[in-house]
Amino acid sequence: MIVDRSGNLLDTTNIPSVDIVEDYIYLGSQICNDGSCVPEIKRRIAMAKSAMIRLGSIWKNRGITFNTKSRLVRALIFPIFMYGVETWTIKARERQRIDAFEMWCWRRMLRIPWTAKRTNVSILAQLGVRVRLSSICYQRLLSYFGHIMRRGNDSLEKIIVTGNTEGKRPRGRSPTRWADQLKKSNSDRFYQIAKMASNRSRWRQFTNAKLRSHQDHDLQ
Repeated sequence: MIVDRSGNLLDTTNIPSVDIVEDYIYLGSQICNDGSCVPEIKRRIAMAKSAMIRLGSIWKNRGITFNTKSRLVRALIFPIFMYGVETWTIKARERQRIDAFEMWCWRRMLRIPWTAKRTNVSILAQLGVRVRLSSICYQRLLSYFGHIMRRGNDSLEKIIVTGNTEGKRPRGRSPTRWADQLKKSNSDRFYQIAKMASNRSRWRQFTNAKLRSHQDHDLQ
């Protein structure tokens, strides 16, 4: 992996030779050379789908209620997908991909064929789903942002998120950064959000309010 914009890789005495790779797995997450989270999201969806297929005997069991099956999906399948979700940069296209994966799980659990004329709204209403999986991912992102803002000023994560690193940006439009998700979904300025996040109780109220505001959109 190269972190230098010019593509240079300097040898050090501690690490005499380093292989240049496009991506690698670190602590269970896929790190890409360009900093994109799309390959990791696709990888997590594939892993969760594989687990969903392996538990096919449970979804076919008529002796298990739908309520119990939905609890199993939330307890066994969704955590596989949401591993490391706090560090993702979720754009509109990625959110659609996450929503599509969630509906794939619900339809497979209910054994609804793709030929059946069932809308997503009717399936969510049948299962009593009030908050979509993509909104839960956003809630975890907000919670993690609060943890970062409550750290000391010398914290590396806080320095990176607040944009206090040295250097200049290249010409052209910069790619969407992790903190840009907060700026786009909130009317307040970033420094106001960061100040609010330093207060644990206020930030918890703000996070819950944001999750409730997503409910009307999620059920569409």
